[in-house]
Parts: sequence; C-alpha cells; structure tokens
Amino acid sequence: MATNKGRPRKKLKPAWERGYNGHVYWLGKVKLGKVTLLSGADSDLRGKYRWEVAGKAGFSDQLDHARRDVEFAVAAKDKQLELFG
Repeated sequence: MATNKGRPRKKLKPAWERGYNGHVYWLGKVKLGKVTLLSGADSDLRGKYRWEVAGKAGFSDQLDHARRDVEFAVAAKDKQLELFG
C-alpha cells in the first residue's frame, strides 16, 4: 500500500492571461472573467474596455480599472450567498 507523503498541494491562484483584444482571468482551467478591448465599430460611450464576470458586465476607460473590477466581482461572488440554487 503506497501512501502519498509528498508535498501538500498548492492552492491555485487566479492569474491573468493576455489574449487577442483582451485579457482573461483563469483559475487553473476555469475561466473566471474577461476584459475585452472595444474596437471602433463596437465602441461605447461608457468606456473603452468591457468586462464580464459570472453574468455581470461593465465598462471602463482604463485596462487596470477593468481588471480590478473583474477581480473584485470574482471575490464578491465567492462571499455572497446564493438565493436560488
């Protein structure tokens, strides 16, 4: 009988990955959220970047603000109780 006496598994940390026209927030192989750069045809008066997380979306003029909003929404999602589900 073999026992696993190796190192304990590391807790995964979410990480940003740069992609074409945007960034994606990953936890391992699970996509948590994304930020997309809006092109000229898709431009919006509310902001240059559009972010999406678990059914929520928003706009921002700066990439770092959009990424921060995604990180906040992911953190808040884990803390809130689910009402229907």
